[in-house]
Amino acid sequence: MFELIYPVEPATVLPLPTVERPGDSARTDGEMVPVVCENGLVTGQCSRSYAHGGSKLLHPVVHLHIIDRMENVFLQKRSIHKDLLPGRWDTAVGGHVEYGELLEAALYREASEELGFKEFNPVYLLSYVWESRRERELVNVFATVGSFDLSPSNDEVSEGRYWKMSDIQAATGANVFTPNFEHEFGMIRDRLLSLL
Repeated sequence: MFELIYPVEPATVLPLPTVERPGDSARTDGEMVPVVCENGLVTGQCSRSYAHGGSKLLHPVVHLHIIDRMENVFLQKRSIHKDLLPGRWDTAVGGHVEYGELLEAALYREASEELGFKEFNPVYLLSYVWESRRERELVNVFATVGSFDLSPSNDEVSEGRYWKMSDIQAATGANVFTPNFEHEFGMIRDRLLSLL
């Protein structure tokens, strides 16, 4: 399985002061995320807001796909209060890895926060880089199989439900899903089916 490689000492907090802004110091308030290379080597840390603010610093996230034995995939509808793509359907669980966290720990934390989901066996599928206008993410994709009773959080997720794969295919490209989900689902659809 892919894993992040942290330095022995805490990584440098970014951004560093510059000649133009010598008094600027890196902000450490709020959620701090690792800055990574594509191979998982942690080279720094920055605030989540800085990572999303156009810096394009590569930072890790985790995604969990939930599929049942009838080939239905659980999706979450992003809260209308989310800063990115509110109201769109997305991966069952998705979130940032906090600085110092391992991928599986972040996956369980996010699943608990978003769906109240704590008891599952994740299977690692793949990692890839996703880039949008605002950010670059190292996406680490996991899946689990089962018919689970899930309780979406009103803070993170407005609703959730199982979708037939044919319904996902039919709605692809119609601004129903996040662009990242559509891209990722195309890559992992056959891998999900192979788990059944």
